[in-house]
Amino acid sequence: MQFEEQLRIAEQKYDELTERLQDGSIAADPAKLAALMKEYKQLTPVVEAYRSYSACKNTIDGLDSLLADPESDAEFRAMAQEERLTETARLAELKTEIERLLMPENEADSRNVIVEIRSGAGGEEAALFAHSLHRMYSMYAERQGWQQTVMNLSQTELGGTKEVTFSLSGDHVYAKMKFESGVHRVQRVPETESQGRVHTSTVTVAVLQEVEDVEFELNPNDLRIDVFRSSGAGGQHINKTSSAIRVTHIPTGMVVECQDERSQYKNKDRALAVLRARLYAKAQAEQDAQVAAERRGQVGTGDRSEKIRTYNFPQSRLTDHRIGFSLYRLEDVMNGDLDAVFDALIQAEQAEKLTQNAADA
Repeated sequence: MQFEEQLRIAEQKYDELTERLQDGSIAADPAKLAALMKEYKQLTPVVEAYRSYSACKNTIDGLDSLLADPESDAEFRAMAQEERLTETARLAELKTEIERLLMPENEADSRNVIVEIRSGAGGEEAALFAHSLHRMYSMYAERQGWQQTVMNLSQTELGGTKEVTFSLSGDHVYAKMKFESGVHRVQRVPETESQGRVHTSTVTVAVLQEVEDVEFELNPNDLRIDVFRSSGAGGQHINKTSSAIRVTHIPTGMVVECQDERSQYKNKDRALAVLRARLYAKAQAEQDAQVAAERRGQVGTGDRSEKIRTYNFPQSRLTDHRIGFSLYRLEDVMNGDLDAVFDALIQAEQAEKLTQNAADA
């Protein structure tokens, strides 16, 4: 289907929806009204951009007619030519915007996620930064109205985080959190550093799509489930009952532990959810590797070995290495203000998709 024909159909559908929404019988049916309003809101930016695009094309056509008039004077023609250049540039921008709006949404973007944060190189400083990253994501989730559930937490005696696993649920969580998988590097002066030297430490983040049992079924015969006592920082027992769960996936050797809940059954359910998400991610990665036609850009690859970002505290700078983006508001970022970072990553991803679509056309 041609570009403009597709847009004309969208505009016709939009006009039909506008008329139906004015029907009193629709307002009396909340479910139907909600469905129509959702479709109307999805079409609105596309139709508005298309109408601007059409108006811009008409302006250019009018200017072309004026420029073709042999009786027009030189000064008028120069002004018309300058305006035409401006409108032509605007037309190209509108076309790109419409192509972005027409891109089909990735179904995975609407999923909830399971996030695993692990301290890497740097000892206690890495564990302290892992704690800071968990706090950053928690504050961002609160801003977004997402719900967080901690599934497993292993802390150090100084308040750092060796490892934390938590779920985030809400509206389009994966659409933003998918960019966070990889190695996060921090450069700062540790509190224990008496000489004031800047240390470099790393933390690994993995973002997994949360999947239901019906989507990815686990074979009970492939699982070994062990029960043990929960323990706190330094190995101190915080629970006298055996409620912590360790699930081992025998074919892959993958191990998941959950001990944050006092209920053995809740810990088991959460451990299985994490295992299911990990195995689903593994299966997807293998499938992507086998399908040569599916090319993946740098943004959002989810490669855990890839150093994706640096947090430089002396310069108050965050740099995302995948897109060459830097932001000098590190304190705000660490307090959960990640909108500018995610917006830049989303724009880069969309630009990559548009370029790929043009190459495949």
